[in-house]
Amino acid sequence: MAIVLFGQSQTASAVASDNKIQPGELVIDHPTLINLGFEWVIKGDDNRNAKVAVAYRKLGDSEWKVGMPLLRLHGERIYQKDSWDLVSPNMFAGSVLDLQSGTKYQVRLIMTDPDGISGGAKSAVKTVTVATRSEPQPFARGRVFHVYPPGFKGAKLQPAFDGIMCAYKTYCGGGDTTTTARPRVKPGDTILVHAGLYLNHPEYYGPDKMNNTTSPIEGTYYLTASGTPDKPIVIKAAGDGEVILDGNGNFNLFNVKAADYNYIEGITFRNTTIAIWAGTQFQQGAKGLTVKHSRFENVAMGIFSNYSGSSDFYIADNTFIGRDDPNHLLGWNGTYWKQFDGVDGQKFPPTMASYIAVKVYGPGHVIAYNYVANFHDGIDTETYGNPDGSSATDGPQYPPRQYWERRTVAVDYYNNYMTNFHDNAFEIDGSLHNIRVMRNMIVNSANEPMCNQPGAGGPIYWIRNIMYHAPGGATRMTSGAAGVLFYNNTILTEVSVGSSANNHWANNLIMGEGVTPAIFRESTNTNYSTSDYNGFRVNAGAPYSFQWTSPPFGVDADYTDLMNSGDDEGGGPAQPAPPPKLVTRRFATLADYSSATHQDAHSVAVDYDVFVHVPRLTRDPATVQKLYKAADFDFSLKPDSVAIDHGMVIPNVTDGYAGAAPDLGALEYGLAPPHYGPRT
Repeated sequence: MAIVLFGQSQTASAVASDNKIQPGELVIDHPTLINLGFEWVIKGDDNRNAKVAVAYRKLGDSEWKVGMPLLRLHGERIYQKDSWDLVSPNMFAGSVLDLQSGTKYQVRLIMTDPDGISGGAKSAVKTVTVATRSEPQPFARGRVFHVYPPGFKGAKLQPAFDGIMCAYKTYCGGGDTTTTARPRVKPGDTILVHAGLYLNHPEYYGPDKMNNTTSPIEGTYYLTASGTPDKPIVIKAAGDGEVILDGNGNFNLFNVKAADYNYIEGITFRNTTIAIWAGTQFQQGAKGLTVKHSRFENVAMGIFSNYSGSSDFYIADNTFIGRDDPNHLLGWNGTYWKQFDGVDGQKFPPTMASYIAVKVYGPGHVIAYNYVANFHDGIDTETYGNPDGSSATDGPQYPPRQYWERRTVAVDYYNNYMTNFHDNAFEIDGSLHNIRVMRNMIVNSANEPMCNQPGAGGPIYWIRNIMYHAPGGATRMTSGAAGVLFYNNTILTEVSVGSSANNHWANNLIMGEGVTPAIFRESTNTNYSTSDYNGFRVNAGAPYSFQWTSPPFGVDADYTDLMNSGDDEGGGPAQPAPPPKLVTRRFATLADYSSATHQDAHSVAVDYDVFVHVPRLTRDPATVQKLYKAADFDFSLKPDSVAIDHGMVIPNVTDGYAGAAPDLGALEYGLAPPHYGPRT
C-alpha cells in the first residue's frame, strides 16, 4: 500500500501570491557510485503543499522508473548556542538510490503546486542527464616503480627502490636532506610495494635507509603530488605478501592533505595515531582520495579529514581495528556504566585509546563495505558547526550560493559491518543534504548507533540498517535535527528523539532492550513530521509506551523551546525557564497514540518471534557487556510473520518486494540479505 511520504502543512491558509511556487535553480550534487542527489531551489509555496515527483532511467532506455519524491525543506532551524544557528533554505532535496556505477542516467523532476506555478509549466519540469561515478582504478598505462623493505636480499623488479619515499621522490638521502627532494611520481604512476615490514625508526638519522627516508623523528610520509580522477597516483601492495607500514608509535603515517587523487590499496597501517591524515578544518585537505582493501590496526584514527574542501573520497573494503577493549562493551559516560569501573580491570570513564575509524567532511564521499571494531565512534561526519559562509553568531543562517561546494552533501555510508563502540557507530552530525546511510550491520554500540546531533536540513536517509545490542537507545537527535528519514530499519532498542524537525518514520521494526519504558518517543518542532507503517513491541509493564511531543496541533512549527535551550548569558541569578511551547503527549497503547496523534495509523504490534533467530536482549548488568556477532543470528522474517506485507511502498527503497506489499524491517522476505563488510 502506498501513502503520501511526507506530511503536508496542517494549517490551511488562503491562496495568496506567496503560496504559488516559483521554480529556481536545480543543483546537481556530486554523483557517487550508486546514488544521485538533487536540490531544487524555489520561492513561494508558503503553505508547503507543492511536490516534486521523480522518475529516472538509464540513458537510452525507454521505460521510466519511479523515484522517491524530493523532500520539502523550508525554515527548519538547527540551533546550538554559539555552535549552530542554521535555517533550511526554501527548496526541495532528495536522491535517486541504488544505481549502477559508471552509468549515465536521465532524471526527470516534475514540480506541482495546487496554487499554481509562477513562470509557467515548462519551468516546473527538469530533465537532466547525470553519470554516476566509476570505482577508482589505477591507470593501466602509467609508469611502475617497485619498492622493497630494508634488508631485502632477493631479486628485484626494476626500477627498484629501498622505500616508498625513495620511489615517490627524486632523492632519498634521509636526514635534513629529505626536504631537498621533489616528487618523482606523476599522474598515472603506480608504486608497487613488495611484502615486508616497513618500520619507522625515529632513533636513526640519514643516510640510514631504515627510516624509509620519510622525515626525521616524526616518520610521516608526506605525499604531496596530485593525480587526476582518471590517472591517480597509486601506492599499492604488489601482491606477494603482506605489506606492513609500522609507525612505531609515531603521530601520523600518510599525510595527503596537500595532494588530490591519491590511491592506496592493500597496505596494513599500524602503531600510529593517525594512519592517513587527509585534511584539517579551515586549512587544507585532499580531494579524490581512494583507500581500498587495506588494514588499520592499533591506530587512534584510521582516515581523517574535517576540511570542507575535501571531496569525493572512496573508502571501501577495509578493516579497521581500534585499540579499545575488544572483550567488553562499555559506554563512555552515564551513571549506568559506572558500575563496571574496576570489573575485569576496566576503567570508567574508559580511556579513549581509539577515536574514530573514518571521519570526513565535504561533498561526494563514499564509505562502503568496511569492517570497523573497537573505537569510540565508528564512521563520522565532522560535526563542524555552521557550514562555511554562514555563522552561528553573526549570520547568515545558511551559506550563500558561492559556498555550496564546501557543504557536506551527497555522502554515502553503506554495507559496513560495525561493532563495539563506546559511543556511536555512525555520527552524521553536521551533514546537510542527501546523506545516505544504507544497509549497514550495527552490533554492540553502547550509545545511540544512529547519531544526528544535529542533522542539518536533510534529507538524511537511514535505510535498511540493522541495529542489535544498543543498550543506550537507537538514535541521538539534538538541536532541532532536521530532515532525517528512517525507512525499513530493524531497530532492536528503544527510540527516543530529543529534538527534531521534518522527521519521518516508515516501515521500521522497533523492539526494545529495556533502555526506557517507552518504545517510541518523538520530539519534533514541526507538525509535518510523520510516522506510519511501523512495527512496535511495547515493553511489558511500562507506564507509557508512546510519546509524541510537538507544537499544538494546528501550529505548523514552533522553535521557541529550541531557542530557549541555550545557557543563560546574564551575570545575575539564573532565570526560570519559560513555559514550554511544545506539547508532550503520552500513551499506554498503540491504538490510543494513533487515535490522538493520527500517527502510526497503519502500524502493528510485533514481537521477536517475527525473526528466524534473534533473542531479545536486556540491560541486565550480568550480560550487557557481552559482544555479539551478527553471524550467530538470523534477522530474516519468518514466512508467517506479522511483519510481512505490512509496509508501504517507498520508491527506490522497497522496489522488488515479493508479496502483496513491502515487509517491515531491513530484510524483505524471500530476497537475499545484503553483504556486510569487505568483499573478497
